[in-house]
Amino acid sequence: MPSLKPIHPLRTLQDLCESNYRKLRRLIPGLRQLESGAVALQNGQPALHVRLLEKAPFTLTLELSYCFDHGPQPLFEPALRLRVYLDAGMVEVLEDAERPPLRIRGPVDRQVLEHKWQMNYFLDKWLDHCLQRGYRFSADDRPKAATANL
Repeated sequence: MPSLKPIHPLRTLQDLCESNYRKLRRLIPGLRQLESGAVALQNGQPALHVRLLEKAPFTLTLELSYCFDHGPQPLFEPALRLRVYLDAGMVEVLEDAERPPLRIRGPVDRQVLEHKWQMNYFLDKWLDHCLQRGYRFSADDRPKAATANL
């Protein structure tokens, strides 16, 4: 990812997380009712998968990914693991398939903030892309119980 340096990284990171929440709610209108996972299809585009990993009263942990069926095994990319803060109206990228989760030991420094900002900036642009392409999840997109494991 390119190195982008926001003027006020903490404020900008918070703005990104709030913006990403609003975009994710447009992409998944039934976000609070999500029980397992869902697939959104758009003509000629890869299937967009969302999978619920954890559900708590005020947070959800999701995996959002395209599914590419170009080979013997489906490829799920970018496989972003997201934490959704329902009470705060924010979404934070926890990790992606390419990088291990960031282990924070001690005070958060500029390098950690920049890493978080880059990951959330990527999510911001990807959500824009998905919404512009017409992807939307609805109750009809939810897989049946036998196929809930995406």
